Amino acid sequence: MAMTLNIGSVKLTKWQLALIIGTPLAIGLGTYAVQRWTAGPKEVDGENKRRKAKIEKQAISLDGTAPDKELERNQKSAELGEKLSPLKEANNYKTEGNNCYRNGKYDEAIIFYDKAIDKCPKEHRTDMAIFYQNRAASYEMLKKWSKVKEDCTASLEFNPRYAKAYYRRARAHEATKDMNDCLDDVTATCILEMFQNNQTIMFADRVLKETGRVDAEKGMRDRVPVVPSACFVNTYTRSFIADPLQTMEVPVSSKSDAPPKGFLRAHRAFLEEKYEEIIPACTEEIESSEAEAQYKVEALLLRGTFHLLCGSYTESQQDFDAILANADADPNLRAYAYIKRAALFIQLDQRDKCLADFDEAERLNPENPDVYHQRAQILLLLEQIGPALAEFEKAVRIAPNHAIALVQKCYAEYRLSLLAGDERRLESVMHNFQNAIERFPSCVECYSLMAQMLADQQQFSQAQEYYTKAMKLAPTNPALIVHQAIMVLQWRGDIEVAVQLLNKAIEVDPKCELAYETLGTVEVQRAQLQRAVELFEKALLYAKSQAELVHVYSLRNAAVAQINVTKKLGIDMNSVSAMAQSGLMPQGVA
Repeated sequence: MAMTLNIGSVKLTKWQLALIIGTPLAIGLGTYAVQRWTAGPKEVDGENKRRKAKIEKQAISLDGTAPDKELERNQKSAELGEKLSPLKEANNYKTEGNNCYRNGKYDEAIIFYDKAIDKCPKEHRTDMAIFYQNRAASYEMLKKWSKVKEDCTASLEFNPRYAKAYYRRARAHEATKDMNDCLDDVTATCILEMFQNNQTIMFADRVLKETGRVDAEKGMRDRVPVVPSACFVNTYTRSFIADPLQTMEVPVSSKSDAPPKGFLRAHRAFLEEKYEEIIPACTEEIESSEAEAQYKVEALLLRGTFHLLCGSYTESQQDFDAILANADADPNLRAYAYIKRAALFIQLDQRDKCLADFDEAERLNPENPDVYHQRAQILLLLEQIGPALAEFEKAVRIAPNHAIALVQKCYAEYRLSLLAGDERRLESVMHNFQNAIERFPSCVECYSLMAQMLADQQQFSQAQEYYTKAMKLAPTNPALIVHQAIMVLQWRGDIEVAVQLLNKAIEVDPKCELAYETLGTVEVQRAQLQRAVELFEKALLYAKSQAELVHVYSLRNAAVAQINVTKKLGIDMNSVSAMAQSGLMPQGVA
């Protein structure tokens, strides 16, 4: 579907939105306000790698390891009869515990940490926090998760900003599948580490994906279908070359004073963009008697299509299945039932079923250009660019005058030339794009895809010219406005102008999921977390696919976790963002 391709294209850029803005960075599905990091050079020698990993593991596990010489001095002082202070004695026990831990004697380590905790005066809060955290490390090695949580909680009571204790408790929560608690703790760790630790950020990303997946599964079951906007439907229908629902001629009712019924009423509603009337009118046709119904198969195809666009996937599949089970149905209608059911399967992330349906549609009619065009768009979405290009070429061969198929073929060629690093091929692609624009000067997609390519190459002034031309042809297309907002962030880092554009996209299409989601992401970067949550909640109302729901739920959960943690820690996210950019740590964060 063209709408899927357009949305997918925006998302490919939008994943990098925080990088575009500046210091803040979007990590995978989760959006946090963070600073860029650079990976260190890879170790070449295997032994160096193992030694480094061992050291890092110990560093993560234990704190306050006393050098061996200090321990020896303390032991000699004891032998000479010098009385150690309770704190020094406690630290000796801790050091003994650390030694046991390093040697894999976790039960013995726990005994020493017990003694350290008992001996240490409670006013030495930092030391007490370390003793509990180190004992939690031993419990973690023994997989005693409830003990890990108890000790980390005790550690945090002595030092409420102890990143390592949050991190360890997060791992315990993950082990016991307490994912919301896990998310709060790993978020706290990220904030306290000023988003400098790649390992922590990747952990947070993993947790966000899991919470997003769980929430999306429930969201798919509970979601209320929403009739899409006219712009959304128009983008979808324009992606087809020969859809019979758009090309068929439907007779006008012979009784001029009688309103049309059934499929005839549905078809008129389709032409008049009264989309909320389509499903009831098709149902009227489908449930009427055989003598009264002439367009049952067409009604099933149209109703199934709008169930698909509304996100009612069970009902949509039932309609397409009914057509495909009818051996007497027109083969062309059956082919489109396969094509549209394939789109349904990709929305449900059932790729094998999707591609199998395209194969069946091709078997029914090998010369149907929509088989190849729709399959190409899905392959492009799946990052299978070479196969996608081959499908676009087949579609253009059969339908050489279809502007969208031609320009999307050019876009696939562009993506391949980038992957290959082929400058000469890239020049040829740009030339082909110019030819397509000259040949189809009224095609919005020609200008918008050209603008995307120029923006990718950081030729922002030229890209803006093409966006301006596209907007003249489609002034109420929200996807175009969102694209421009993202480019403004890339180009000038002008958040205020980007926000104005995104609000305009919502104004022209209040059902534009992409605009709410993108604006929510920008608000996270501005540390306007509550506003971001509201926008993500709006996006969830209009998200269609499982993948979109996972994505938006993850964004929302990241923002909610940051709200929870900053309140708990008494930290202002604006300060965190500013400190991250300056490289300074806020007072009290250690």
